[in-house]
Amino acid sequence: MELSYKEAITEIEAILRSLREEQNSVDTLAERVARATELIALCRTKLRKAESDVAKVLEE
Repeated sequence: MELSYKEAITEIEAILRSLREEQNSVDTLAERVARATELIALCRTKLRKAESDVAKVLEE
């Protein structure tokens, strides 16, 4: 099941908090950064689709 934009942003924020507040091993850091990168890509895709959908509506 794909995350919603809001769910992805919430998870990104949680990752950022953990990076700021916790001691992270190199392995944990790498995993969290990789996950954040995936979530950011998901958010960008959703934003681009929304932008495209809005542009189509405005053209009609």
